[in-house]
Amino acid sequence: MTETAPEQAPEAITVVATETERIEMSREVDDEEEEKIRRQKKLEEALEAKSLRRIISAYLNYPEASEEDVKKWERSYRKLSPAHKALVPHYPMKFQKLRRCISMNSYFIFNMLQAFEPPIDLSQDLDGCEDSNLDCTPDEKYRLDQRHDSSCQPAVTNSCTHQEECKHMREPIKGVLSIEEPQRKEAHDHSPKNRSADTRINNQACDCDGGQLNHDHGSVSFSSHDWLDSSLQTYVPLVDVDKVRCIIRNIVRDWAAEGQRERDQCYKPILEELDSLFPDRQKGSTPPACLVPGAGLGRLALEISCLGFISQGNEFSYYMMICSSFILNYSQVPGEWTIYPWIHSNCNSLSDNDQLRPISIPDIHPASAGITEGFSMCGGDFVEVYNESSQAGVWDAVVTCFFIDTAHNIIEYIETISKILKDGGVWINLGPLLYHFADTYGHENEMSIELSLEDVRRVASHYGFEIEKERTIETTYTTNSRAMMQNRYFAAFWTMRKKKCAK
Repeated sequence: MTETAPEQAPEAITVVATETERIEMSREVDDEEEEKIRRQKKLEEALEAKSLRRIISAYLNYPEASEEDVKKWERSYRKLSPAHKALVPHYPMKFQKLRRCISMNSYFIFNMLQAFEPPIDLSQDLDGCEDSNLDCTPDEKYRLDQRHDSSCQPAVTNSCTHQEECKHMREPIKGVLSIEEPQRKEAHDHSPKNRSADTRINNQACDCDGGQLNHDHGSVSFSSHDWLDSSLQTYVPLVDVDKVRCIIRNIVRDWAAEGQRERDQCYKPILEELDSLFPDRQKGSTPPACLVPGAGLGRLALEISCLGFISQGNEFSYYMMICSSFILNYSQVPGEWTIYPWIHSNCNSLSDNDQLRPISIPDIHPASAGITEGFSMCGGDFVEVYNESSQAGVWDAVVTCFFIDTAHNIIEYIETISKILKDGGVWINLGPLLYHFADTYGHENEMSIELSLEDVRRVASHYGFEIEKERTIETTYTTNSRAMMQNRYFAAFWTMRKKKCAK
């Protein structure tokens, strides 16, 4: 025994040492992985800050870009002969009126930005952060949202830019919701998804870090938000400023009396259908829950809430989210703001007065509209946010209005809608099939699945939907009601119900 003991001891020590080395190596690998994840997260946050700064810069560059338009028109006027100038002597005065209109639009925009609280630190930069995959993500969503409006045709370029919206920015949704809040997704996905924010209706005065917003459109005293510092503002291409102009036109559709006709065409059939499908919604302890993907500036989601539903709007575009949050949360009275949405095009105008006419917004006070407790707006990519397991079978209704053709893959949209609906839940849709990525050039990896309406029905049937109602509705989209050209859609309108045990 005394002879073998010394021989066994080194062997045991060797085994222990090998195990210790393995543990240390494992720890080193874990530390390296954690550091890699940390660097990746830091890079993504910096890219998010860059993207959001670009959006804010597009809003801030609106006055200068609009002034350049007026100067261009003035240059053309000056090239006229004296005899021709004499036929339109009012033009110099029109240019001055246009500048005053631009000033009023800018006033609204700056007040909106002053109220905005960025969910991330915008002072982050990309020094030392290089990742070709992250920095070359196509500018997807809003480039194509605009195509419903003939005056908002986007410029398609081959430039490689990071996504304009921001990922991983969802904050907790405030208020009472019977449905579970979508959870933050921490996967490091390089696609332009998961941009998130929340909107809360409130009836509080606008108080932004000590700055007072004068709602009678008098003088305004702004506090110096760091993220509005000129050093953080960047030059953006004119196509980005065009998105701002399109937002101004979208405001008319959702929040002006002039947009009521278009809302009656698009929103009223949806609201009437919901009203008829859920006649006893006020009797239960918990109202039915309705999701509105592609909620834009939030009016449809608000109207659904006013019907007595728990209503959540989901929106991808931070251009939209910044504006909808301002109107929903900071509006004090109807008609509080005046904008001039039609000044940026001289085409198809019946008169200068039509082009220069003011629009008062909002037409209602959102916080006094009679919303149901639990109304909210959630920012982010529809598929990524609502594919979470916590969302499965949660919603009584999903309403899509001018939305399903915004997908790269419409089949994925339909599959997601089926997943999140309860058995027996309803999908109400209104809109065309103007596939927004169909004409995208310059990005080899761009995907666009463009189904016919017949194929859409077939795919919906595969995912357990049965058509209960279907018809065609003629409508416009962000159209100037006094213009000589108005594009009209013959939009598909349907109600589909999810069968039990759907695939």
